[in-house]
Amino acid sequence: MFWLQIVANFLKILRAGQTPQQIAGGFALGSILGLSPMFTLQGLAVWLLILILNVNLSAAILSLTLFSLVAFIFDPVFHWLGYEVLVNVDELTGTWTALYNAPIAPLTRFNNTVVMGSFLSSLVLFVPVYFGMKQFVVAYRSTLGARIEKWKIYQIISKNFIVRWYNRIKNFGSS
Repeated sequence: MFWLQIVANFLKILRAGQTPQQIAGGFALGSILGLSPMFTLQGLAVWLLILILNVNLSAAILSLTLFSLVAFIFDPVFHWLGYEVLVNVDELTGTWTALYNAPIAPLTRFNNTVVMGSFLSSLVLFVPVYFGMKQFVVAYRSTLGARIEKWKIYQIISKNFIVRWYNRIKNFGSS
């Protein structure tokens, strides 16, 4: 049932009245939170960006959920990347020392190899996730949505008694 709810929320987000840029922005910022640990200073900064910028909050939460589910699989890659950046790039040694001695920088947990690697990976993936999601929303709204609504499984689920009852209760108070 959990996966059906995620799919339903995703389809609802794609049909929402917001622009593809807003949905893609929320999805891309949520991917940063999903790939890197949230309880760091940079996680707090990304949450503030999500709340301040005009992006889709539901897309950010959905992206956070999806990327969190697969992020642990890539922890060895994140560890390797973080180790390379923290240890084997000699030009950055002075920077890491200065940051470690700064009063607020350790709250980023930059000295953890997995945190460093996952945050760098999420920053690198931000642009492809943004543009990929933007293209997907545009394609869904122009052609894919109508195709999906013709599928037998979609018609069976949408005509189900429980789904119709849920939609009636959900829209009860709105006019």
